[in-house]
Amino acid sequence: MAYYWCMGLATQTLYDIDFAEWADRTAGLLRARRFGDIDWESVVEEIETLGRSERAAVRSQLRRMLAHLIKQRVQPERDGASWRTSVASARFEIRNDIRDSPSLRRHLEDNLHMIYGDAVEEALVQMNRQAADLPAECPWTVDQLMDGDIGSLVQ
Repeated sequence: MAYYWCMGLATQTLYDIDFAEWADRTAGLLRARRFGDIDWESVVEEIETLGRSERAAVRSQLRRMLAHLIKQRVQPERDGASWRTSVASARFEIRNDIRDSPSLRRHLEDNLHMIYGDAVEEALVQMNRQAADLPAECPWTVDQLMDGDIGSLVQ
């Protein structure tokens, strides 16, 4: 692991100074099987960050989908192609993410209550409302959201 001195005060690694260069060098070291030269702490940190990022992205898509479904229920008179397109788009993104990483489906199932709560809050803000007559628990399962008829979700 290469260390660099920064203003003589602290030791920094290439990871801290130039992430892109660190990534390129680390990939080269892995390909060359030079495991002793790898900054393992940074590799572990990056792998953990990748997992968190994937989970955050799929939660964000589901929150967006739910917020639009909630708005469709609360303000059916304002329902239009834009909201339906957003629901379908989020669903496609989530499905693609789940195809690449099937454990993300379980993550959504485990966190559906929290994601739904966030979506309710987001939808209320977007509709400029303080409250709405909505179920306390998410009225849909992940299976319904991912595989059901989108039109029937609003009923």
